[in-house]
Amino acid sequence: MRKGLEVLTRGPLRFVLFAAMAVVAACGAIVTGASGQTRDLAPIIDSRTAVFAGGCFWCVESDFDKLDGVLDVQSGYTGGMLSNPTYRDVSNEDTGHYEAVRVTYDPARVSYAALVDYFFRHVDPTDAGGQFCDRGDSYRTAIFAGSAEERAAAEAAKAAIDASSVLPGPIVTPVLNAAEFWPAEGYHQDYAKKNPVRYGFYRRSCGRDARVAEVWGTAAAAVAG
Repeated sequence: MRKGLEVLTRGPLRFVLFAAMAVVAACGAIVTGASGQTRDLAPIIDSRTAVFAGGCFWCVESDFDKLDGVLDVQSGYTGGMLSNPTYRDVSNEDTGHYEAVRVTYDPARVSYAALVDYFFRHVDPTDAGGQFCDRGDSYRTAIFAGSAEERAAAEAAKAAIDASSVLPGPIVTPVLNAAEFWPAEGYHQDYAKKNPVRYGFYRRSCGRDARVAEVWGTAAAAVAG
């Protein structure tokens, strides 16, 4: 479905230089104490990253953007054999790559376990052939664990959901070792925000939210779109 949509180029970026200068200035800010001595400010946020594959990365990115504690979400490709893959490469379904997102989050506001639970409730983890209208290996679900702690949390979440019998079948989403993450092309980033009409049409036509509601019932995530 999505492959038939017209690809839009990214619009002009304004004030990039000024924004970058502001960030550099903030990170290197210096304050003066009562003694007249100066000290560097410590980093404000100790951010971490997590990688998930849940079908169309436009949708997974949009869903995670709505979660409190998430600082940034980037669409990309991971898990395959090809270096520097393009969307066309991955769409051929012979690279081994998944469409995925890299979530940057503040662990003081949201835990990794909470991210995993949120992810599961926005996909159909019982579908091994893709997600919703998008079929093929690149659209399968997966959790890419970057540490033993992440793997344990993901596996525990899977076991708890399966034990609850809330789903119509067992979870087939694998927990895989994290691999190199390749950012997708610029026009894929923030697609839902930059192209709300096209994105909304795709999401509705693909039946994503309807299927999530059907699979999860009253346990479905409250936030979608």
